[in-house]
Amino acid sequence: MATQYSEEFRKDAARYWEEHQELGVNTCARNLGISKSALSIWRKKYQMNGGSIPARGRGNYESDEAKENARLRKELQDTQDALEILKKATDILGN
Repeated sequence: MATQYSEEFRKDAARYWEEHQELGVNTCARNLGISKSALSIWRKKYQMNGGSIPARGRGNYESDEAKENARLRKELQDTQDALEILKKATDILGN
């Protein structure tokens, strides 16, 4: 499972890189204990968004309707999966 970093940590990491560019991305990432790709992505977002790093983590939805839609899609998928299992069981037991 991927490690979740707070927005403040991501901002601090991007600022650290800006203040220590002479070290390079690899060394800065190693010093912070994160991957090079994570630091690269965060610093680009930090620069493009004027010092903020927008993120969409688990459970972050644009609205209550979007959250409800996601819940209903998951419920529908679970129900469809259960139906497929029951159909296969019926075929096995029926023959």
